[in-house]
Amino acid sequence: MNLEWSKPGGAVSMWAPLQHKLFRWLWLASIASNIGTWMHEVGAGWLMTSLSSSPLIVSLVQVAAAAPMFVLALPAGAMADIIDKRRYLLVVQSAMAVVALSLSFLTYAGWITAPLLLLMTFLMGIGTALTMPAWSALTPELVPKSDLPAAISLSSVGINVARALGPAFAGILISVIGPWATFGINALSFFGVLTVLFFWKREPQQSVMPAERLFGAIRIGWRFAKSSRHLQRVLVRTAAFFIGASAGMSLLPILVRADLNGTAEQFGVLLGAVGIGAVTGAMVLSKVRQLLAVNKLVACASLIYAFVLLLLAWIPNFYVLTPVMLVSGAAWIAVLSSLQVAAQTSVPNWVRARALAIYILVFFGSMAIGGAFWGWLAGVFSIPVSLSLASVVMVAGVVVGLKATLPVLDAEDLAPSLHWPQPLLSEDADAKRGPVMVSIEYQVLADNTEAFKLAMEEVRDMRHRNGSFSWQLMQDTQNSMKWIEVFFDESWHDHLRHHNRVTRAELKVESAARRFQVDGMPVQIRHFLKG
Repeated sequence: MNLEWSKPGGAVSMWAPLQHKLFRWLWLASIASNIGTWMHEVGAGWLMTSLSSSPLIVSLVQVAAAAPMFVLALPAGAMADIIDKRRYLLVVQSAMAVVALSLSFLTYAGWITAPLLLLMTFLMGIGTALTMPAWSALTPELVPKSDLPAAISLSSVGINVARALGPAFAGILISVIGPWATFGINALSFFGVLTVLFFWKREPQQSVMPAERLFGAIRIGWRFAKSSRHLQRVLVRTAAFFIGASAGMSLLPILVRADLNGTAEQFGVLLGAVGIGAVTGAMVLSKVRQLLAVNKLVACASLIYAFVLLLLAWIPNFYVLTPVMLVSGAAWIAVLSSLQVAAQTSVPNWVRARALAIYILVFFGSMAIGGAFWGWLAGVFSIPVSLSLASVVMVAGVVVGLKATLPVLDAEDLAPSLHWPQPLLSEDADAKRGPVMVSIEYQVLADNTEAFKLAMEEVRDMRHRNGSFSWQLMQDTQNSMKWIEVFFDESWHDHLRHHNRVTRAELKVESAARRFQVDGMPVQIRHFLKG
């Protein structure tokens, strides 16, 4: 099988990133950790069915795991952008190992209850929320840009190898020993990642600028998301798919136990089939990408998954559903991988962890809201009705995708342009002061006014993406040719960071607006610092 990722100018083997030693070891360690995570998922889901027969309570296991993303994803992304990722991950992963070990002990001792299981799952969800932005943002540090799409795809393969093996191991352990064993192995699985991180001699990234403050970094990350059309389209497509798709995963435990009268082994086999299907789908994904553009690929995979939900709803037969789950895994990985690549490659380096945090927030938020809603609906009506309505919602999401098209890989050059001249600050001024007001004076002929104003809307979004909290375009009342752009950065340090954030793609946006400047008249730029 030819495992290649097509790209302009050639193809990169999906396995190419493994030639980079650190990526290889972290990839292997993450597979072990994800096997433990999936064993925990199966153990928690199955244990809850013995503690409660309510579809809503059972579905809340998924909600408890995903809910912390609502509060912590963006702060976690900001921390990952401004502090050392290695030390940060060492602390968080160690804490998660302690929580998993505690859950194993409580279950073994027979002290576990439904509320306590939800609480411990919620704590694990907090760890996941704190980990994922930093972990996702590590990949560009470990491989060159040419290998980045393949590395993202390979990471998805690793996750789904774990998804195939973890549930199968968990089903066996639950039957032979009990759910507590799955939690214990999950605790042990963290030590592979901790070992690799401990011995990684990561060189700190030197900067002449002081580190951003946490809350300021969060605000700037949020402004970026509100002003980045590429990222917004990725977020819309993420919600459009996962709100409906969450029904399959959240209702599967109660479907197996109640409708199929199945066992823990059968539950593990079905989840394992999802993982095997995902791995198989990832193997052929590069070939499929050559035949289908990314938006058509996501639409087709979404329709396939919608059909899978209908089969889950109306064919309660384990032997029929096993191959169906294989197909669901392939469709899932096609969408997830496409969205992850789009999210990773549509943002510049300086804000990557925060942008990925918002992507993760939408992903887990969609899973949490969807899981809770479909569980409630199944309790009020029935599991088939809930799954069928979820299928309809997924088809509606495909229609939404016709407008919210995903950005094409490498469509923009996101490297810093560094074309702005360095501004001067008097020696007696404090660089921590703020805000900073920047005024840019243009001279535009009357015939070009409307085209200039339209071009400046793109400039406005560019300023907000790079940290400005306010922007205005003003026209001189005495000279209609004179236009003044005014924007504010929070401090002088933030304005200097703004200089370093403008990309080569944004240089073209700026040039498109300045082409309306009257020939022979330079653009006038001034800086003002609050007294």
